[in-house]
Amino acid sequence: MTKVVVTGAAGRMGTQIVRLVRATPGLAVSGAVERAGSPAIGKDAGTLAGGEPLGVAVVDDLAKALAGADVVIDFTSHEASVRHAQACAAAGVALVIGSTGFTPDAKAKVAEAARKVPVVLSPNMSVGVNVVFELVRQAARVLGDGYDVEIVEIHHKHKRDAPSGTAVRLGEVAAEALGRAPADALAYTRHGILGERPPWQIGIQTLRGGDVVGEHTVFFCGEGERVEITHRATSREQFARGAARAAAWLPGKPPGVYDMADVLGLRGGK
Repeated sequence: MTKVVVTGAAGRMGTQIVRLVRATPGLAVSGAVERAGSPAIGKDAGTLAGGEPLGVAVVDDLAKALAGADVVIDFTSHEASVRHAQACAAAGVALVIGSTGFTPDAKAKVAEAARKVPVVLSPNMSVGVNVVFELVRQAARVLGDGYDVEIVEIHHKHKRDAPSGTAVRLGEVAAEALGRAPADALAYTRHGILGERPPWQIGIQTLRGGDVVGEHTVFFCGEGERVEITHRATSREQFARGAARAAAWLPGKPPGVYDMADVLGLRGGK
């Protein structure tokens, strides 16, 4: 039985993950963590998730929750995820990170932790989205420079980071497939008199409103035709399902940074 610690256990994603982990054969919730001062501290993680009690009380100290654990599932913030990665490295516990908004410095700190333990770091745990990454890669390779690439994403009004980590990754995938450096190709804002669109540019547009779980469309705009690849999330359950799949796959893997393509076998894997 793989013992799983869930951070952010009382949040929207955390409660979904607790429910999915307890329903997944071979996985068990062994710990639940929330920020200091949270009203969830001391409460049963199973009850908070809307189910029967698990006998696992929510705590505010990840180090204590790691005792006897095999893997942590972390959907918090990139700042908290860095601290959690460092704690997991010190304890020798694998880590699945679904947080977004990582700065280059934060990613470097996660990579440093991954020198000691295996880490899955993915901007989107959805199986469908990770299939879309591969579809975009193939479309970019086949369509080539004759098609302009644009990305539009929309999420609920409470999402803190923009653009979404998924939109950025879609842009990176397209840029890499086209032989372009993502840092040069990706454009996040357009305003004013900018002149003609540079042919090498990949635009990413962000919308926020309502309760939209998540929607991403990649446009390949050519002369006389347009190809669109869209993913729409209608429930957070698919993110939790992917995270549980990653948690079952990761323990025992060599230290390093993995992503959902490795988990799903969409490439040779590590």
